[in-house]
Amino acid sequence: MISIEGLTVEFGGFTLLDHLSFVVNKKDRIALVGKNGAGKSTLLKILAGLQQPTSGVVSVPRDTTIGYLPQQMQLEDKRTVRQEAELAFAHIHETEAAVERLNRELAERSDYDSETYHTLIERMTTLSERLQLIGATSYQAELERTLLGLGFARDDFDRPTAEFSGGWRMRIELAKLLLRRPDVLLLDEPTNHLDIESIQWLEHFMATSSNVVVLVSHDRAFINNTTRRTLEIELGHIYDYKVKYDEYVQLRRERREQQQRAYENQQKMLADTEAFIERFRYKATKAVQVQSRIKQLARVERIEVDAEDTAMLHLRFPPAPRSGSYPVIAEHLTKRYGDHLVFSDATFTIHRGDKVAFVGKNGEGKSTLVKCIMGEIADYSGTLRLGHNVRIGYFAQNQAQLLDETKTVFETIDYVATGDIRTKIRDILGAFMFGGEASDKKVGVLSGGERSRLAMIRLLLEPVNLLILDEPTNHLDMRSKDVLKEALSDFDGTLIVVSHDREFLDGLVDKVYEFGGGRVREHLGGIYDFLERKRIENLRELERRTAAPTQSVSVEESGAPSSKRSYEEQKEQARKIRRLEKAVADVEREISDLERRSAELEAQMNTPEGAADTSLFATHNDLQKALSDAMDRWSEASETLDAAKKES
Repeated sequence: MISIEGLTVEFGGFTLLDHLSFVVNKKDRIALVGKNGAGKSTLLKILAGLQQPTSGVVSVPRDTTIGYLPQQMQLEDKRTVRQEAELAFAHIHETEAAVERLNRELAERSDYDSETYHTLIERMTTLSERLQLIGATSYQAELERTLLGLGFARDDFDRPTAEFSGGWRMRIELAKLLLRRPDVLLLDEPTNHLDIESIQWLEHFMATSSNVVVLVSHDRAFINNTTRRTLEIELGHIYDYKVKYDEYVQLRRERREQQQRAYENQQKMLADTEAFIERFRYKATKAVQVQSRIKQLARVERIEVDAEDTAMLHLRFPPAPRSGSYPVIAEHLTKRYGDHLVFSDATFTIHRGDKVAFVGKNGEGKSTLVKCIMGEIADYSGTLRLGHNVRIGYFAQNQAQLLDETKTVFETIDYVATGDIRTKIRDILGAFMFGGEASDKKVGVLSGGERSRLAMIRLLLEPVNLLILDEPTNHLDMRSKDVLKEALSDFDGTLIVVSHDREFLDGLVDKVYEFGGGRVREHLGGIYDFLERKRIENLRELERRTAAPTQSVSVEESGAPSSKRSYEEQKEQARKIRRLEKAVADVEREISDLERRSAELEAQMNTPEGAADTSLFATHNDLQKALSDAMDRWSEASETLDAAKKES
């Protein structure tokens, strides 16, 4: 789909990207990884055609459509949500015009050589497939499915976009991009403004779409679930791993160990050579050998190792002052904004030392409850009590605006650090991407993301016993998140974290509070325990809705334990699973047959005779559509089988 050769980007004498060469293939799902500032966003902009490299070539086939979602963009506020999303369908007319133009080209000329003719036919096939896919879709139904999947309610569709926050407007831009169905999707931190349910919907969308995807994300679970190839940018070079992120981490560790050994061996060789030169520089009998060593040094290609990545910093909080046994107690807590009910009758107790997550769709009351606990909101009904000697440390995006702009980064942290931690300030700043000269920057010149990271570091060093963190990982890279997660795991106080980052929450929290539908529900266990229960409940709800009216009440609904099922019920369940397994196997055989026939046809189309036979391309189109339909049926049948097995 895209070929990159010798790509170089320089800024004022500094080489950001150094002669990169790689290809993006059809159906690739690529995670672009590397430290902040490595050049990931720059490379995406170049692939999108929005920035030119200093040198090198980016080749994109004609009529290939590319969709790009940046981290930030200028958003207009002149339309409703639905009207803005409908702009995505303008590409339909562009595709139709391209097909018409190609038809004219083919009709007006007959002197094409075989290769050119084959290329034109292939392009026509691609565009026709795109139109066929669009034609099989109800625009409005697809629009509504996408907006609902990204967290909008139906009541939101006709609201002006100006009423929404920047994060929600970025969701509208993502919806428009997905609705366009470009051949190549370039996504820069697409999950920053999404909640867990919307992220899972996006994962499913990407798994079932045919787009090529190149994405930058610091959400480890998301890139693990959506990509199969990892491109790492390090010190201007690119390393290509044909594996998903978790496997890449292991392979990268092995490569870095080899790289470190090679670096150390080379440093020893260089030191020995320089010592020889220094020792015999002025001895005439050794002049030839000295000159030979000098030339040898000049020819050596120096091995580079990213020094900041060679060791993991271990950051520990100051000891938490002891609080009462129950830092937060809520009884029948209810909050409204006018006629709008945020949540009602919330009753729960957070014990000293608990680490809990607040999760749910945006707008369901997570941040509102946090503000109630903080004392920023007091007009609620019910009771909310804080325990004895509770000292709160609070992080939210707006905390970054409260920093003293006249201080440097180092001074900001030095002001709050106490004891032995003061000797590690430079290391701590480096772990959160303020290494080297960055620590001497004034706060006033920092970006919003940099200020957020600095506010987080400052909070970590203050002696508190109830930490409340609202989306703490949005501006952290993988390494910084690992440092923060380890520090929070060792924290001996109480933690409340509002986050959509499943990987960050996994192993950190032992209780989940779910916000939704005006309720706050408590779930014991970790984040994946919660998500698994939610998935099962949703599947059961689906089965209840589709069951015939005469069907008997299920065991789960009646409250009877599954072990009490009658022998006949167990036999019926086993028969049901066998039928579903047969259905899955039948579809798998059908898919295998369609793939075989499609491969045989493609081989025929690649011959000179086949390239001239347009009927083959029409047959190929039909096979691809049948294959897509079969894959959809296989996905549906597999999900039904999984649900039946869990019920059993």
